[in-house]
Amino acid sequence: MPTTSENLKIAFAGESQANRKYLAFARKAEQDGFPNVARLFRTTAEAETIHAQAHLQNMGGVGTTADNLKDAIAGETYEATEMYPPMVEQAKAEQHRARNMLAWAVSAEAVHAKLYKLALEAVQQGKDLSETRFYLCPICGDIELGNPPETCPICGAKGEKFVQV
Repeated sequence: MPTTSENLKIAFAGESQANRKYLAFARKAEQDGFPNVARLFRTTAEAETIHAQAHLQNMGGVGTTADNLKDAIAGETYEATEMYPPMVEQAKAEQHRARNMLAWAVSAEAVHAKLYKLALEAVQQGKDLSETRFYLCPICGDIELGNPPETCPICGAKGEKFVQV
């Protein structure tokens, strides 16, 4: 029988995935002309977030901001250097339609790690990031501080597609 700690890890993963899946389902429902179904999916996604965050908290997975940044740097670096590269190669070998997104994810995760490193440096000096404007490429997940670029350096999307977060 699994331990409670093992159960929390499984529950956290499941709730996290359900959140993302339901948000994707909400977008599709909206595109299909079902705004109330979309609202139900979004509301349920938020409920799954409540569950996931409680599980993470109970696992001791939320530390100081500096510790959380170190964890985020490790995770993003792992994704960019170890997790995604073999996935990209496999998708290319199979000529799978996911090959571009997987390749973009390698670059985007490296950007995320770099930005978290900047944040960690600031936090270790007792400061917040000085930049207040964050822009997200909705195509590949690139993040730019300050202003959006003319074109996304990862996927080539036009800068006006970037959304301010």
